Amino acid sequence: MIKAVLFDLDNTLIDYSTMKNKSVEAAVDAMIVNGLSMDKKKAIELMFELYKTHGIEYQRIFQKFLKKAIGKIDYKIMCSGIVAYRRIKEGYIKPYPNVKTIFEELKKRGLKLGVVSDAPIIQAWLRICGLRLQDYFDVVIGRSRNSKSKPHPLPFKKALKAMKVKPEQVIFVGDNPERDIAGANRLGMTTVLAKYGQVFGHEFEFHNFSINKFPELLEIINLLKKNAGKD
Repeated sequence: MIKAVLFDLDNTLIDYSTMKNKSVEAAVDAMIVNGLSMDKKKAIELMFELYKTHGIEYQRIFQKFLKKAIGKIDYKIMCSGIVAYRRIKEGYIKPYPNVKTIFEELKKRGLKLGVVSDAPIIQAWLRICGLRLQDYFDVVIGRSRNSKSKPHPLPFKKALKAMKVKPEQVIFVGDNPERDIAGANRLGMTTVLAKYGQVFGHEFEFHNFSINKFPELLEIINLLKKNAGKD
């Protein structure tokens, strides 16, 4: 029987993709205004190529970008881009539609809820609190110094221990097959691929279910409950 649901954070609960797209576009516009001699479309494509290589939250992306684009770091161009990126980022972080409504229903059913994110723990909590989601979660696991990132089993195990549940009693929902789905699979959780949040469209790992909209999660939980009742 399912007793808990664990979630990835960015692109699973939070519409990180929209924020990222808008922020990168604003950053590129600002860098071009301040001296970057590069086509806007090509610059945006290069930014996302670098994110794909180094990780979607890579903190030195602007340095990598300028070294690739112009062969050096121009601080006027770089800082103009960073400032524009940050201004847009704050205004575009929001949960996917119906996240709070579904959370309310899951809590009514007595399910424990948690987050396992690769975001730095303080950043994870800032996003959660900024969206007023903090009261829904029994545990939030994020990256800290010397911690392991998904798909390593340690962050998943920390969440299981905190919620006092077994892997077979847990659904894990995430957008990244190689990190979220692979890591949860190895421990024996029921996995749900959040296709609506996928940035790069990778789908290499087996998953038990997939959803195109967040509310579809409730249908899966209903199905699993029905099937459990037949055993």
